[in-house]
Amino acid sequence: MVADWKTEVVRQHNAYRAHYGAPSLSWSDALYPGTQQWANQCKFQHSNGKGAYGENLAAGTGTAYGFSNGLKSWMDEASKYDYNHPGFSSGTGHFTQVVWKSSRQVACAIANCRGGTIFQQPSKYVVCRYNPPGNFAGRYRYDLIRTSWRYGRSKIIFRENVDRYR
Repeated sequence: MVADWKTEVVRQHNAYRAHYGAPSLSWSDALYPGTQQWANQCKFQHSNGKGAYGENLAAGTGTAYGFSNGLKSWMDEASKYDYNHPGFSSGTGHFTQVVWKSSRQVACAIANCRGGTIFQQPSKYVVCRYNPPGNFAGRYRYDLIRTSWRYGRSKIIFRENVDRYR
């Protein structure tokens, strides 16, 4: 495991998380071996972690495809998230996991997959795991913070949460 890989994974995640008021993640040496083993299987499906961790998957073709592309694709889901009706959606679940405030650790792996596994042509497979996991029902209003972009800076707008004061 190259230290640069760990640093880059954490740096890129934390850059996105900062825009959503989520605390920084740190690298998880405990999650990494299983994450790499799963990626190496080149099966584009979620592992059966049984709730032990959150998991995001991405894959793409071409020599330029890599971790940054996968992370960006997950963050691109942010535009579809409905803060007025917080909850899980299959179209935004990757985004919500990346910025989930309660998650504190991450480990990501990438594998080169031969043609005929994920795509007909050779591809790269990105798997990231998060601890503690996100996307828990009833926690969206606590763990996701709405953000808006103005003048190149982020302005965090906190949802008023009456339940928190009961």
